[in-house]
Amino acid sequence: MNHLETYFSDLRDTRATGEAVKETSFYPALSTMLNAYGAELKPKVRCVINIKNRGAGIPDGGLFSGEQLRAEQGEQITNSANSGARRVGSQRRGR
Repeated sequence: MNHLETYFSDLRDTRATGEAVKETSFYPALSTMLNAYGAELKPKVRCVINIKNRGAGIPDGGLFSGEQLRAEQGEQITNSANSGARRVGSQRRGR
């Protein structure tokens, strides 16, 4: 089964419990799929769900390269202006 098929299977299984809420119950399936695809990229990318508020509310999640994850652990990103690394994430609006 490929990553996308696994994602849809996980969504179906979560919904079948009858206990899922509209959005957040499905985040684990999304995170698993994005991490599976991210592991195949160069540089590898990691999905983190519900990242901290950076001034505009709590984002649903973010995608981070290994370089960015190390920076969060106290190391500095070298040549960050030229690396092309940036934080991305979706923002909940109107809820």
